[in-house]
Amino acid sequence: MQNKIIADINSHFSLADDISSKAGLIEEAADKIIAALKNGGTLYICGNGGSAADSQHFAAELIGRFLIDREPIKALALTANTSILTAIGNDYGFDKIFERQVDAFVGPKDILFGISTSGNSLNIINAIKTAKKKGALTMALLGCGGGKIASESDFSIICASNNTLQASVAGTCVRGGPLNAQSTPRVQEMHILIIHILCSIIENKLFPSN
Repeated sequence: MQNKIIADINSHFSLADDISSKAGLIEEAADKIIAALKNGGTLYICGNGGSAADSQHFAAELIGRFLIDREPIKALALTANTSILTAIGNDYGFDKIFERQVDAFVGPKDILFGISTSGNSLNIINAIKTAKKKGALTMALLGCGGGKIASESDFSIICASNNTLQASVAGTCVRGGPLNAQSTPRVQEMHILIIHILCSIIENKLFPSN
């Protein structure tokens, strides 16, 4: 068991090393979010399961505070209202739970930020398509290879799985096979790391005097 623990820790740091090569991409993502916020836009965030929790975590850090006291930043997780989610899921289907909210709230000044470990979540794909129709910028934080969402989103940050630091465009790991339960936790760990980095950049650039 200790060998497994060490292997998990090592795979985490191997993937973190790969993320460090994406520093410029992460800063670019933060700058796009900042530009939208300065223009009066709102950051809308969505995801499923652990990525739903990450969506709410991201919004909470911005609306509350990350590291400094400052004004709240306009961000909303589309995963939090259980009445909305269950009503849409019941009446229209689970694949529409984010799309319907995007159609109601998102405008051309806004950003839709989707989080998906697999990169293939249909409800996020539908939401991205609707957001683009409404003129919003779409961004995604994805897992191994990026899946189908990578080709739909305007801007994506893609984490490989712990099985390999290389990924195919088909959304599967070159040596590791399809994204699976073993690789999912490592990708999710990288996602929250990137979210925290984004929060730090956004906070510091919007409120430099703090």
